[in-house]
Amino acid sequence: MSENNNTNENKNAMADALNSVHDVKIGDIVKGEVLAIDDDKQLIVGIQGTGVEGVVPLKELASQPVDDIKDIAKVGDVLDLVVISTIGKDKENGSYLLSKRRLEARKVWADIQKEFEAGNTLTATVTEVVKGGLVVDAGVRGFIPASMISDHFVDDLSQYKGQELELKIIEIEPSENRLILSHRAIVEAQKAEQREKILATIKAGDTVEGTVARLTNFGAFVDLGGIDGLVHVSEISYERVAKPSDVLKVGQQLKVKVLAVDPEKNRISLSLKALLPEPWDGIEDKAPAGTVLEGTVKRLTTFGAFVEVFPGVEGLVHISQISHEHIATPNEVLSEGETIKVKVLEVKPEAHRLALSIKALTPKPNTDDKTNTASPAETSNYQSNDDEGGFTLGDLIGNELKKSTSNNDDDKN
Repeated sequence: MSENNNTNENKNAMADALNSVHDVKIGDIVKGEVLAIDDDKQLIVGIQGTGVEGVVPLKELASQPVDDIKDIAKVGDVLDLVVISTIGKDKENGSYLLSKRRLEARKVWADIQKEFEAGNTLTATVTEVVKGGLVVDAGVRGFIPASMISDHFVDDLSQYKGQELELKIIEIEPSENRLILSHRAIVEAQKAEQREKILATIKAGDTVEGTVARLTNFGAFVDLGGIDGLVHVSEISYERVAKPSDVLKVGQQLKVKVLAVDPEKNRISLSLKALLPEPWDGIEDKAPAGTVLEGTVKRLTTFGAFVEVFPGVEGLVHISQISHEHIATPNEVLSEGETIKVKVLEVKPEAHRLALSIKALTPKPNTDDKTNTASPAETSNYQSNDDEGGFTLGDLIGNELKKSTSNNDDDKN
């Protein structure tokens, strides 16, 4: 009887053991006890509750490269694993291929999906610069297309490698391991917030600091910390500026004065020259009448030449003050960019006007006596009104008329 009882007990134990063994299917999440470490390249694990073994290759242990497999697991550890595939029964060390990395990735995908549905952002580190964008480690592989990196074109993407970026989730598809992210959306949102703050506080007359963000032919856009203001080319300097790039460069720090703010159009007009000394200040001391100055011909017109005698200070040499000889146009004797000497004839500081002369610094040519048909006696009776104290022809005619009228009155009497 005792033998029969023992036999029955053994049968029951075997039945219980068989009943406790579960089939292993691809995609199952199982627990595996580390039985051995094979050549530091893979783990041999016993799949609990199945009675079979599996292998976990080193690359399936972690998402990041691992130098020493023992840093991840040791004999006796129990790991949560996912069944990837089966391997031949004749293969050594087990019949199932398992992964710890992919199971962790499943959890990461689930967490990212929740963040996406909630409209939240995530942070990730840039691991690679590839053609067309950046690869990031968000627990799983994520991709930032080049057009979604910043709010402006970035020529060198290598500067982002190793940086941790805040990112908006644009597209997520775990089944295809596709995660598309955007840093540009974060930059734009931050700038929009700062833009509103700046527009609410800045006002005309303020002096602010900024960085030259872009240069165009018509001016410089200065980043004020979330919004760009424009320094028109005419507001860069009191001196004439042909191109903003001649005097400014991208990245340069500037102090500028706010000229106008338009919150509705998100526009801020700025001036650089408004913070510079006014060039006409003290001009009556620097250039009183009679002073001889050196200047540069800036512009030629039909009526004269504008000459810059100090930075930002131009005076007019009227066409009548260019030469003692008659000229039809100033460009007969002058050219733009030419350096000349001029004499100050008149100063009007309030009107920002200087009357200048070139001919006042040159000798007056001698009069050719042979061309004068009048007799010496006649020429002694009048002089050109260019000479001080002389009489004009009108004065002489007026005197003769007075004499004629007087004689007529005497005859009547």
